[in-house]
Amino acid sequence: MKRITDYRKLFGITKDADLAELKTLYRNLMKESHPDKFQDETQKHEAETKSKTIIEAYHFLVSLSPETHLQQQEAYTQTITSSGIDDFIYKGQMLKVTFLDGSIYEYFGVPQSTYNKLINSPTQIRFARRHIFQSFSFRKASNAMVEA
Repeated sequence: MKRITDYRKLFGITKDADLAELKTLYRNLMKESHPDKFQDETQKHEAETKSKTIIEAYHFLVSLSPETHLQQQEAYTQTITSSGIDDFIYKGQMLKVTFLDGSIYEYFGVPQSTYNKLINSPTQIRFARRHIFQSFSFRKASNAMVEA
């Protein structure tokens, strides 16, 4: 949750910002802090670090947006209804779930009590479908691995 808040502060937006607004702010921030604008090596290095942070924040916020979720709704529904849980990691109210199809999703704001119930549930996938997958903010952290 802290990462979401920090990235929104960086862009100066609320959680209601749409993708068009986010894209405009991203372009403006990148224009201001692009490393090629600076001649001094110290300033160039600082700008490079800041631009990397801006890029990371932009991609992260895009992955959380409701518009992105709408575009990926069919694939997400397919994953959570037909694929089992391969593994999960819990760290600081963020639950990272790896599904058997290779997809990885991060769920934000998951309380410790909910995580404890997930661990102790005899059918973890059923518990997660009922209490996690549709209840918390999420983003797709990784695509399924494609085998050649």
